[in-house]
This record gives sequence, structure tokens and C-alpha cells, in this order.
Amino acid sequence: MRVLKFISNHTKPYYWYLLGIFIATCIVAIDSTLKPFLIKRLIDMAADKADDNLWMICIFFGLLQGMLICSWVLSDYCLIRYTVRFRLDVAEYFMKRFYMYPYTFFQNQLAGSLTAKFGDAFQLIPVLIFTALNQFFYFLLLIIISIFFLYNVAPIFAISMLIWVTFFFIFTFLSMKKALILTKNYSEGKSKILGLSADYLNNMFSVKTFTTQYFELARFWKLKKEFVDRSESMGFYFMRFYAFQGIFASVYATGFIVFLIIDYQKSILTPGDFALVTMTNFTIMTTIYQLSHTLREFVPNWGSVDQALSILDRVPDIQDKLGAQNLHIDKGQIVFDTVMFYYKNSSPLFQKLSVTIESEQKVGLVGYSGSGKSTFVNLILRLYDVCEGRILIDGQNICDLIQDSLRAHITIIPQDPSLFHRSLMENIRYGRINASDEEVIEAAKRAYAHDFIISLPYGYDSLVGERGVKLSGGQRQRIAIARAILKNSPIVIFDEATSSMDSITESLIQKSLWNLMKNKTTIIIAHRLSTLLHMDRILVFDQGKIVQDGTHSELLSKSGLYKTLWDAQASGFLPDTKSEIVSI
Repeated sequence: MRVLKFISNHTKPYYWYLLGIFIATCIVAIDSTLKPFLIKRLIDMAADKADDNLWMICIFFGLLQGMLICSWVLSDYCLIRYTVRFRLDVAEYFMKRFYMYPYTFFQNQLAGSLTAKFGDAFQLIPVLIFTALNQFFYFLLLIIISIFFLYNVAPIFAISMLIWVTFFFIFTFLSMKKALILTKNYSEGKSKILGLSADYLNNMFSVKTFTTQYFELARFWKLKKEFVDRSESMGFYFMRFYAFQGIFASVYATGFIVFLIIDYQKSILTPGDFALVTMTNFTIMTTIYQLSHTLREFVPNWGSVDQALSILDRVPDIQDKLGAQNLHIDKGQIVFDTVMFYYKNSSPLFQKLSVTIESEQKVGLVGYSGSGKSTFVNLILRLYDVCEGRILIDGQNICDLIQDSLRAHITIIPQDPSLFHRSLMENIRYGRINASDEEVIEAAKRAYAHDFIISLPYGYDSLVGERGVKLSGGQRQRIAIARAILKNSPIVIFDEATSSMDSITESLIQKSLWNLMKNKTTIIIAHRLSTLLHMDRILVFDQGKIVQDGTHSELLSKSGLYKTLWDAQASGFLPDTKSEIVSI
């Protein structure tokens, strides 16, 4: 099973701590079964007036109490030592595993749902392990030792208890199969609720400005009904389970008391035997009662963890090859060699696409929305793998390179950059983690971000909010550009990096951008053609094909898609589709 396999693979460093918890559990189980036996001895000795051995029983009882206290300390010590570290190991494993997944995985998942599953695994896996050791193994040991003592006193009661416990385990095992299915459904419903809640909170600005509170609540009510149905199905199932279990336990308890009285009246049992059988049976019954309620939490927790681990089953679409090499850039030439690419379940976008971007060339990409510009860039970054053909950087096939090494040599500035909920200093330093404060400030100055940063109450220590919501679009863009300046990679990709800025800020920062592009291979996805006036070259995309290739003046001097776009651009921005040109 998925959960058992994960626990088995990740608890090896903690075997000594788990062994300590197990030993403590064994001591508690021995204590629970020996005390009824000591009481039996005390009663029998008192009945026989054998005073000489009473103090020995007292001393033995004291030793048991000492062992019990030691076991509690041992269990707590091991629990504290392993729980914190193991939870952090689980979190680290999830973070590493998530990093291996393609970016499309996160585009298709609700962040809130992923966070909920991450939290379930982080919180509940150590709880499952401790419950198994502290409750289930304790119960098993308790049964074994109790049956041993009962068999030596009254075999019939030992056999009856063994039959009853066996039936209980079979009934529980068969019941838990369906319970696991119900708890998985419950966990999935819970993840959907939390995912929707996170999506709602992250988009609160849109909810307020479009006044769609009741629309969002309607989506919640739809999930609410599903969640209620799943929760009640699970709850009623456990209710029936406990009711049957209670009836069966009551019948057994009544039965063993009846036979106990009969055997005592026949003088088959001594008063001590009577006490031993009674205390042992009631101890077992109380433990089973507690165990059944532990199962009520254990099974849903198991289902939640299983649901959380299910997201780790996916094999990453893009993996480093065995023996993958680091990228070494001398020039920065990029070559698409007969590249074919298509998204899953769609027709080919690129068919035998071949193009070379020379070292230090400044190349603009232009075309309608969906024409292939962003895909072209994503393939260079290896966010997707080509279906056929090769992409070479300085003659090195990017599929043979370590992904981190490839992306370390490329800087991309998206149109709408997302920042971490950290300080501005930390966000800019993300471009080069080991950069000094002075280097960060210099990069901010070159990106014309320094002035607005120092005007903030906490300056570079100011927190930007989740995804940078405390900053304007232009401010976020300048932080992203400062980060790119600090990274200083040989290949730079802009997705219209100045589109979120006012005209004054844009004119100020253009010089810095040109300084950033010096001696670098640069690709700019253009949303307004005015940014391409000084490009060395412009590639015009249409339906996955490069239909024109040349400078701004060359392309404008001839009829074609570029001239059509230039004539049709509204307010400096390109239309997304041909139909918009027709309407103009």
C-alpha cells in the first residue's frame, strides 16, 4: 500500500526512536497484564492468611511502577526526537518532488488543494506511526500476555477471549476496507473545499470588483453538498460499526460474568482467580473500546495521507538523463533544428521548425495570440520537451543537459512577474542568492526601483505581500528587472517587460534594459511593435510557423503579416486575432 511503502522508505533514520517507543509500549502492556495477576496473588494470600509473601508482592508492584514511569519518559523522549525531524523530512521530500514536476502540473492544480494535501502528510504521517506503535501493538501484546495468564488460571476463559478477539479483528478488517474508500472520498472533498477557499481568497480583488460573492458562494454550496454527503456517509458507517461492536462486547461481557459466577460457585476458581479473570476481561474490553475510537480517527487520517501521497505517484514528464551535463556557454547561439512539438491531445504546433538565433543577437517575436511565441520560449527553457528534432545552445542539445544548469544561464522576465511574500531585498537577491546588499541596491538603481523602494516605510525590508500584491504592476516589473540585472545571465528573455509601466518610467528604464542586453543573446516577445524598432531581427509567427524574418524596416517595406499588424495595432498594442483586425 502507498502509505506503508512511504513510511517504510522514510523511517529508516528513525528506527532507534521507533524501537524506543515500541519498548515503552511493551513495558506498559506488561504492566497492564501483570497488575491483575498481582491482585489475584494478594487476594489468594489474604484469603489463605499467607502474610509472609505480601511484602514481596508490594516490592514487585513498586518495581512495576518504576518501570512504568521510565517507559513514559522513554516514549515521550523518542516521540519528541523523531516527530519534529520526521515531519521536516516529509516536507523536504514533498518540496523536492514538487520541484521535479513540470510547470503545467501547477497550472492544472489549485494551490490551496496542494497545500492542504501537503499539510495532511506533514501533520498526520507521524501520528499514524505513533498510533500504530502505541495503540495497535499495545493491544496485540496485551492480548497475548493476558491469554497466557488466563490459560494458566482458567483455560476456558482464555479460549473464549481468543475467539472473541479474533472475531473482532476479522470484523474490523472487513469493515475497514469500505471505511478506507469512504475516508478517501471525504479527504478529496475536504481538499476541494480548501482549494476553492484558497482560490477565493487569492482572487478577492476580482470577487469584489465584479461583485460575484454569491456566484462564488454558489460554487461553495455545490461542493458543500458533496462534502456533507461524503462526511455523513463516513459518519453513519462508523456509527453502525460501533453499534454492532458495542452489542457484541456487551453480550460477551454478560456471558463471561455468568460463567465466572458459575465456576466460582462450583469452587473451580479461587477469589483471586475471580478477580484476575474479571479485571483482565474488563481491561481488554476497555482497550478495545478505546481502540475502536482510535480507529475512527486513524482511518480518516490514513485516507487523508493516502490522498496526499497520491499526488507523488506522477512520474515527472521532464527528467535529466543519466549522465546529463552542465551547460557551457561561450557565445549564446540558439538553434532550432527541425523541431516538431505539439501539446497533449492537440494537433502539431511546430512542424520541422528550423531557425538560428546568433550569439548576442537581439530578436523580437511577434504574432497573434496562440501563434507559438510563448511555446518557442518555453521550449528553450525546457519547460516542455520537443517531440522531434533538437534545440541546441552553443551546439549542446538541451535535452542532454541538467535542467538547473540550463535555466541558470537564462533569465526570463515575464509580463506579470510573481514575487515571494518576503522583503524587497530578498526578492531582488533571488537573482543571485549570494549577492551582497550593495550589489542588490545597485541592481535596483539600474532598474529604476531604488527611489520607490527607499520611499517605503521599511525600505528594502518592506514585505511585498503574497505574489507581490502590495506593489503596483510597474513596481513588480521593476523588481523583476532588478532581479534579472543581478542574475546577469548570457541569455535574456523578455515577455514585454515594460508593458506594465507608465510612459515616463518606461522611457527611463529602456536604457537600463539595453545595458542589460549588451553582449547577451536576447529574445523579446512583443505586445506592442514600438519595442522592436531597434531589434537586430524580428521573427513573425503565424500558426506555429515563422512566416517572416527580418528587421523592422525590412518587414515594413514589404507586404505581409508584420505590416498588417503594424497598421492595425491599437493604442500601440497588437490585436490578438485576425478578427480584431477586421473589426478595426
